[in-house]
Amino acid sequence: MSICYFNGKFAPVSECAIPVTDMSIQRGVGAFESIRVYEGRPFAMMPHLERLAGSAAGAGIEASDIISKLPELIKEGLKREDTPKDGLAKPYITGGDINNKGHFPEPRFFIIFDEVHKPTIEEQRDGIALEPNRQNRPFPLIKSTNYLFGLIPLSKSTSGNFESLYITPEGEITEAMSSNFYICIDGKIVTAPVGKVLKGVTRDIILTLAKEANFKIEERCPLESELARADEAFITGSVKEVLPVVRVGEQKIGNGKPGPVAQHLQKLFISNMERWLDK
Repeated sequence: MSICYFNGKFAPVSECAIPVTDMSIQRGVGAFESIRVYEGRPFAMMPHLERLAGSAAGAGIEASDIISKLPELIKEGLKREDTPKDGLAKPYITGGDINNKGHFPEPRFFIIFDEVHKPTIEEQRDGIALEPNRQNRPFPLIKSTNYLFGLIPLSKSTSGNFESLYITPEGEITEAMSSNFYICIDGKIVTAPVGKVLKGVTRDIILTLAKEANFKIEERCPLESELARADEAFITGSVKEVLPVVRVGEQKIGNGKPGPVAQHLQKLFISNMERWLDK
């Protein structure tokens, strides 16, 4: 069952609703996070909430009071018997009803405690394909609830690709719709730098583990023209952890099968998970 904290109480999601006057509905103003939960323990909760604070501020939402309440509310929710113990804690902050020229002084918030829908065994084993999305991501430093620009290319695709991949008009690959993207080329792991993309919490952890394992890292935007000679590619995120990418559009990556770097990093992620789990 999915549980929601809203208006001072926990209740089934079906019993929680925000008014149609809220700016998240009226204008798409909202920020959120997806915090992975393993056996009832939140994973890297504080980095997620710090990023949420930055996203809210970047969107003009005055949310400092809300942010201060979230850690204890999330912990309280995870202690309940009716919340999934292997799932997600998803805090949302909306614009509320007042739009003061792009400032939102009275936001609402809610937290959904939900089951996690992980990649399938086949996707993990065989890798996934991404749909090219040839545009700059709007406001990449804000984790907004508005995913429309990432979803439109998927809605027009007939290939059943996993998610879309932002590629700028200049041919730079930035990030996937809800994941950070990496290629392995010339003996290095190459991924877009923070500033061009959102500061991924799983991204930071994977890069830390990769550096500890003596992988060479280059933080720059991979080029679409480099895909043809990349050895492998993968994405990372709270739900995907490390997921191999074997095709972008019509371009096969490497030999079209998951590569050893992604597989090794996934093993490192699992074996080091305790370092980022809350006590």
